[in-house]
Amino acid sequence: MPDRSPNTRPTIYDVADEAGVAISTVSRVLNGSNEVSDATRSRVQAAIRKLQFQPQRIARKLAQQSTTSIAVALPSATSMFFVEMLKGVKDALRDEDIDLLLCNLGSGQPYPTLQRFLNRGAVDGLLLMSLPVEGDIAEQLLSFQAPVVLLGSRCTGLDAYWWDDREGSQMATTYLIEQGHRRIGLVTAQAWSYNASPRLDGYKAALEEAGIPYDPDLVVTGQTTKHAGYSEESGSEAMEELMGLDDRPTAVFASADVQAYGAWSWARDHGLVVPRDVSIVGYDDLKLSRFLDLTTVTQGMQQAGFDATKRLLTRLRSRDVADRIDIQLPLSLAVRGSTGAVPST
Repeated sequence: MPDRSPNTRPTIYDVADEAGVAISTVSRVLNGSNEVSDATRSRVQAAIRKLQFQPQRIARKLAQQSTTSIAVALPSATSMFFVEMLKGVKDALRDEDIDLLLCNLGSGQPYPTLQRFLNRGAVDGLLLMSLPVEGDIAEQLLSFQAPVVLLGSRCTGLDAYWWDDREGSQMATTYLIEQGHRRIGLVTAQAWSYNASPRLDGYKAALEEAGIPYDPDLVVTGQTTKHAGYSEESGSEAMEELMGLDDRPTAVFASADVQAYGAWSWARDHGLVVPRDVSIVGYDDLKLSRFLDLTTVTQGMQQAGFDATKRLLTRLRSRDVADRIDIQLPLSLAVRGSTGAVPST
């Protein structure tokens, strides 16, 4: 192990080096996990005593006598999708004496912000929403000195609640095919978006199952619009592109409800009646979608936020909970008034 200055506080990395184990193993010992052998636990505890290591968050709480705090890290605190999940978080904490912190990672480059947040380590628990966890970020989360629960993604060794985006997309596309549609447009987001690729895969799978050739002209992503990502603007611009095709679609599947709102608005502004002239399906089932009568894939975000937060509270109260959970959340299709049969010609 490299020499440290006498004035330098030991870190979890120093403990791992001293004990000859992975950082994630040190984290499990600190969190009281039963997933570590007695021999390894003793070795890590000996290293902690030798180095006089004290997790930063614990030292800060001892100094300040602060209340318990948990953080929710998410790509956008203003997105209606995440607002729905945050309602569930709030419900789960209603009777708890716990401070809730929001870490807005930003949808463009969320990982540097998340890394800075993890390095500060100033919370007792972390709920990470809808961000792929792999590589260095996975290692940091596994070694984080507080319980971590994932919502909308998965990582071996961490509690996770997730949806199968491919399944949801295939479900929506199959429904449109069952209504007689064969020219089905897909509005999606940038390829790097955490769920864009599986939702495209689900769309393709439904077409293949029905024997309908895949037409790339019917797929419009954020990369081809001025407003990239899941937004009303990208939905409107995508709809304009799709409706400008010589053989335009009779139905449009938007990978997010907000994009469906934009597509519907464009259709209305250009004299098209939904679903008489074109059917529209969304994805998320936001509260507004029920008022608009939008057919959409239902994910139950509020309940998911509630369940994930309750799991985090369980971790906070008992570090002896050994089993990690990996729960696939249910999806369903809410059929409403924005879809119908193929328009007569």
